[in-house]
Amino acid sequence: MNRSIIFVCVAAFCLYTIAENPKTAPYTVIANPGEQADRSIRLNWHTDPDGNTPACLFTHRTDTDWSEACRVDAERRLCTAYDSLFSKLPNNEDWHEKARFVRNTAQLDNLDPDTEYMYRFTDDSTDEIRYFKTAPTSGKWTAAIISDFHAYTPLPRRVDAAMAMLDTLESANHAPFDLILHAGDVCAWGGSYSFWKDLYANRQFKNYVWAGVNGNHDNMARGYARQTNEFFLYANNNPENGYEGEIGVCYHFRYGDVLFIMLNNENMRDEAGLSKAQTWVRKVIAGHPAPFVVVMEHYQWFFGNNGKFSQYERWHNLFDECGVDLAISGNNHIYARTNAIYKNKETDGKQGTVYVQTPSSDNGRGRTLEEWTDNQNLIKFRWSEGPNTVGALLLKAESGALSLTLHDRSGRQIDSVTVRRKR
Repeated sequence: MNRSIIFVCVAAFCLYTIAENPKTAPYTVIANPGEQADRSIRLNWHTDPDGNTPACLFTHRTDTDWSEACRVDAERRLCTAYDSLFSKLPNNEDWHEKARFVRNTAQLDNLDPDTEYMYRFTDDSTDEIRYFKTAPTSGKWTAAIISDFHAYTPLPRRVDAAMAMLDTLESANHAPFDLILHAGDVCAWGGSYSFWKDLYANRQFKNYVWAGVNGNHDNMARGYARQTNEFFLYANNNPENGYEGEIGVCYHFRYGDVLFIMLNNENMRDEAGLSKAQTWVRKVIAGHPAPFVVVMEHYQWFFGNNGKFSQYERWHNLFDECGVDLAISGNNHIYARTNAIYKNKETDGKQGTVYVQTPSSDNGRGRTLEEWTDNQNLIKFRWSEGPNTVGALLLKAESGALSLTLHDRSGRQIDSVTVRRKR
């Protein structure tokens, strides 16, 4: 680390003391990427309305005595989006959840690329320390890709299975990842705030940067009493570069050589919503050239149980036109994967998009494979363990290629595909 470099951050200055009300430690804490993830990270944390942790400390992980730590003051707003919605207690009792809190957001800028940082919320040495790593400007990095674990406090084994799957991927990677990507449905009901709070208390949310998309379950309260992207929005602090109505929900960011574009299916169910999303995607790709373009959404490209078309029909023409290299989705709970496809035909990989959809990972909501009746010329591999499925993918970015491997709960490699650089 170059000790002569001074961190420049939003409202930042060296921290000597941060006051804290000991009654209200921050909760539901997450680190998300900035638009340029090699230089910027966005933090999100919540506090009780009468609490007082309006800032965070951060420094290089090697700065063990925190002597070079900097302070970033948060933007703070009272959040009531989840308040009084019908939910479940961990003991399975019904309740109307009381959830009024202050949402704190901060952006850390001018960070060093490919560097590990740590952060906390007070200058008390006993305060819990969390970590993130910035993206490399280019070159090698790794990410886990997981989805559909439907956090639900009455059934904690769902999250246990998913977090254990991430541990298994770490072992397969022989090192921590640089990033975790999720393809949605991380909560059973996004309107149940306690589900988010319990989920984010897991080690994997304290040690990694997360980037994901809004799933239909994340978008709903119990019984569909309310459907809104606000549940996903306020549980994260994603880049505010989406389009009207989707700021902080649809977003894009650069990670190494990859431009990631993150979509929200829930607001493009009709043709008008789809048109707005596709206009935005075209604009983002044209304005942010990158060696690789990856698009993520929640809904499946194909129905993995029988191979029939799904979202592929809505998007493949745009992906062909704009040169999307990799398309990732979830939702169907069955893994399905193509080779590169261009104009509805498999190619040699020098042109076209690879389509991948993640399996479920909660060991309780998987689906059984049925007779493969459709698109056998496009889909190259399907996989599911049936109702009790646990699986996830390891993404490795290397010089000129992105490689993805599907692993089961034991760490066994089930399938793999490589996306070659075309630009």
